[in-house]
Amino acid sequence: MPKAFGAAGWLISLVLIILLGFFSFMTTTFVVETMSVANARLRWKTREKQNEDDAHTEDVIEDEEENQSEEERRALLAPVNDPKRRRVDLYDITERVEMGQMASMFFNKIGWYLFYLCIVIYLYGDLAIYAAAVPKSLRDITCPVNITCNIKPSKQINLTNSSPCWGTAVNRQNAYRVYLGAFSLLLGPFVFFNVQKTKYLQLLTSLMRWVAFTIMIILAMTRITHGKGEGHPKMESITSVPNLFGVCVYSFMCQHSLPSLVTPIKNKRHLSLLVFFDFLVILVFYLVLSFTGIFCFNNKDIKDIYTLNFMDKCDPITSAKEISYFLGLFPVFTLSTNFPIIAITLRNNLKTLFHRDGYTYPWIIDRIFFPLLTIVPPIAVAFGTDDLEFLVGVTGSYAGAGIQYLVPAFLVYSARKEQRILFGPGSINKHTSPFRHTFWVYFVWIWGTLSIIFVTVNHILTKS
Repeated sequence: MPKAFGAAGWLISLVLIILLGFFSFMTTTFVVETMSVANARLRWKTREKQNEDDAHTEDVIEDEEENQSEEERRALLAPVNDPKRRRVDLYDITERVEMGQMASMFFNKIGWYLFYLCIVIYLYGDLAIYAAAVPKSLRDITCPVNITCNIKPSKQINLTNSSPCWGTAVNRQNAYRVYLGAFSLLLGPFVFFNVQKTKYLQLLTSLMRWVAFTIMIILAMTRITHGKGEGHPKMESITSVPNLFGVCVYSFMCQHSLPSLVTPIKNKRHLSLLVFFDFLVILVFYLVLSFTGIFCFNNKDIKDIYTLNFMDKCDPITSAKEISYFLGLFPVFTLSTNFPIIAITLRNNLKTLFHRDGYTYPWIIDRIFFPLLTIVPPIAVAFGTDDLEFLVGVTGSYAGAGIQYLVPAFLVYSARKEQRILFGPGSINKHTSPFRHTFWVYFVWIWGTLSIIFVTVNHILTKS
């Protein structure tokens, strides 16, 4: 994100990230509302089945009531009159309903296929980004450029693509591929199995993220306040907006994970307010991290893996080498732990996408073909390019925009339609989005579509 901010200019970056944060918050409330309608539908179906069973039970009671006492009849009818059943709100979000399940509830067959196609492309992009970021970080840490400190860094970078790394036999590009091969061999096999009980691993990863981000912000602010900041960001650059758009969309991506995040919350009374403050904190954090970065470092020298800027040997931002190496290795630790989880998620989505009713995959297809189909394409993309800004920009601009804007808008539109059919127009959903007017749904559709068109046209014009 700091590199994208530096390229697009501080004014455009500020306006765009606030705008995209607002749209992401809006579609998040759309997904929460859809989850509540999905829970209501499941609860309604369950109650219908229970009523049928209860009616059957009453018939049995009538046939045998001459042989039963009044107490026995009350015991049989107790579930029907249980007050606890009446206290459960129809729209309570108590069951986790994933986006794929919501798509099967509210979309037709074509919409269902388009949803899974979108999520699969996004996860492929995710894996390609991770597969490129880890080897690139390791390459830049263990294979530093032999530089003369009076040479400008921008010139040094151009000279290092084929510079020797481990002797004259292995240059930096080949070192990157060696690390990528090792990364694939170490983490790729996990896709053939299932990963469970990752709670503490995810907590450790989150803690490392907070520590690393806080350190980077403090170090950058310290240098700026001491008058050593080298950044002089421009105000705007339209040609860099597509990558900035993709990076910002990618950074606000959470809609596909909302069922796992929202369902366990016990008190959902002020859920929309909680989500709003959550987005506000995230927005402030992104702004502080990116603005300190573009004013601390020369914008032309900001790396796509921002943590590597804190390992400059000529002008070190900190004298503590341990902190520099921690920041340099930070992407290696965090992305490596998430790679198997995302790969298994993609594998399962691929199985769902190609599944046919009544058909069971043969063992070789289920256990060999799908894992290979999951892991080979992103590794191949990472072998072809290590340009993370490009990978993040494309993934966020297309698949990310689909999942973050178009899918939630279509979901909530279809869910509201079904809600009126099942429960009537007067049914009140306590988790209805603050943006309940249909205008906002159309607005998100138009915004998402125009954004994708603008990004595509800009890419074409820039290349030509």
